[in-house]
Amino acid sequence: MKKMTRFNTRVIAEEMQYDGVTVLSYRIEYPEFESDNYKKAIKSINQFYQGRAVALQNEFRTKLYQMAVDQYLFDIENGFPVRAFEALQTFNVTYNRACVISLYFDNYQFTGGAHGSTVRTSQTWNLRTGQMIRLRQLYGCRNDYQSYIKNKIIEQIRENPDIYFDNYEQLVKQTFKVDSFYSTTEGVVVYFQQYDIAPYSSGIREFLLPYNRCIIDPVRKCA
Repeated sequence: MKKMTRFNTRVIAEEMQYDGVTVLSYRIEYPEFESDNYKKAIKSINQFYQGRAVALQNEFRTKLYQMAVDQYLFDIENGFPVRAFEALQTFNVTYNRACVISLYFDNYQFTGGAHGSTVRTSQTWNLRTGQMIRLRQLYGCRNDYQSYIKNKIIEQIRENPDIYFDNYEQLVKQTFKVDSFYSTTEGVVVYFQQYDIAPYSSGIREFLLPYNRCIIDPVRKCA
């Protein structure tokens, strides 16, 4: 089996001011991969993440900054305490074997109110082909993969339903997204965004589907 792919953490960060006061601080972390193998795919993936980071920076420096300025002016005018907006993107590489890399990103933003919010995204890559691996490609049984996964998730929730909304079964079916997954050495993890199936206090809900006859370890894509 080929060596693991190495990676460095690149950072774009800035404190943005208005009238001498910091109204927005942001930090964007993204990976830069290195490997003696699959160099063409690695270059393309690095460009993908660098492009996403720059696009996110542009969004922060324009749209989010203007929102922060507007909030600052409103707070000053009404005698409210000023709280700077915050934005932070972090990532976690969860699988790094042979020709497969899997990782997720958490994008946190605080724009006032009681608390901030976090949105998660993820990708799983086949470095041999340079393409993303889709969830359906990690399913090896004959029946519908979405129904199988939703049923497994509902079974897990039934073991501890108190931290979920009462109509969790309906919500799982409504809010399940085929791109909301990442791979680990133990299995595939499917996740739901904040408020999808549970209150904010329950966070981003994750469900591990261990590798078995139906759930395929992505390393098999490297054979």
